[in-house]
Formats: sequence, C-alpha cells, structure tokens
Amino acid sequence: MSFPKNLRYTKEHEWVRMEDEQTAVIGITEYAQSELGDIVYVEVETIGKSLEAGAIFGTVEAVKTVSDLFLPVAGTIKELNPELANAPDLVNSDPYGKGWMIKLAVKDSSLINGLLDADAYASLVG
Repeated sequence: MSFPKNLRYTKEHEWVRMEDEQTAVIGITEYAQSELGDIVYVEVETIGKSLEAGAIFGTVEAVKTVSDLFLPVAGTIKELNPELANAPDLVNSDPYGKGWMIKLAVKDSSLINGLLDADAYASLVG
C-alpha cells in the first residue's frame, strides 16, 4: 500500500492535501478503501456547511457496509467531487487522485501539520 508523503492522515483513515493556502482536498486512504471493498456510493449532504474537526461530513457506501466520513480539520465544505456521482469506484482505483471526495475551506491551515505524516500513518495501519 502506498501513503504519499505530501499528504497528512487521520486515525479515521482520511487524507488531506492543501491545494492552496486555504483549500484542502480530502479523501479516504488506500487502506480504508481496501478494508471497505467496492465503493458503490459517496454521499455528502454538508456542502456549504461549516463543521468542526471530527464532525461527520458524509458517508461512503460499499457493497458490504456503510461508513461515516470524518472531517480532519474545521472548515466549510465547498465541493463534492462531481466525478463520484457516476464513478464512485474512483475511490477504489485512485484514492489519492481522481477518487478525492471533498474540497474544504480550512478554518486554520496550521492545524493540518498536527495530523499524521505518511510514516506515522503507515505505523498505525501496520
């Protein structure tokens, strides 16, 4: 499994990449998608809402389960990846690229540095 060094990770298996100084791109890790199995639907009904870190921002539905998605840092959800409506399996095939889930206007981008780096996340998942 790969855990790109340019991302930050959570213990709940989300990843974060800063797109610019105020916008974060968020998805789930390769580990998470492999544990869930084939992704069939991603639901995010929080577009435009301001949420705190740790809040549930949506759900991901796989063939065998539904799992909550947790926000790594506080901010306002700006966008859901439009490609996931017709191709939710992008989360399986390209979790760190085309399978991203949301874009977030981050409240305090310095908090991203407090998330796990690739090595710490790799140790967490073994």
